[in-house]
Amino acid sequence: MANIEERVETLIEKTIESLGYQLYDVQYAKEGKDYFLRIFIENPNGTISLEDCEKVNNEIEGMLDEADYIKEQYFLEISSTGVEKIIRKEKHLQENIDEIIDVKLFKPVNNSKEFIGILKKFDEETIYLLVNNEVVELERKNISLIKKYYDWENEV
Repeated sequence: MANIEERVETLIEKTIESLGYQLYDVQYAKEGKDYFLRIFIENPNGTISLEDCEKVNNEIEGMLDEADYIKEQYFLEISSTGVEKIIRKEKHLQENIDEIIDVKLFKPVNNSKEFIGILKKFDEETIYLLVNNEVVELERKNISLIKKYYDWENEV
């Protein structure tokens, strides 16, 4: 599925940028019996509105149909990244160095399957998080999800 995501990203990125937005990520997933192509966009000048999503949808829908990369019937979703944006790519990790992230694991490490801490560095195999003044090394192959951390209880 990554191949479809990469091909779609290459196809639509310049068009999205020409509209004044940034393409953050493309995700293609099967959920139940349905397929979803999710396009996440950001606005360098602020938030993403429903109208922004519609504008991008209207510009890229025809391009996707014409390219015909996806043979199955699918739902196209255009969305903002949200405050807890998912971190999947190397560039996303790089952008979040010294930021607080939430890492969920497949198997527990130190009796925990979730770590919230400051991303200090990363390499191909390991994520290094500062948690309670201690660096925790997490194997990337054991990571199920990484997302930007947002403290909902102490919202400003």
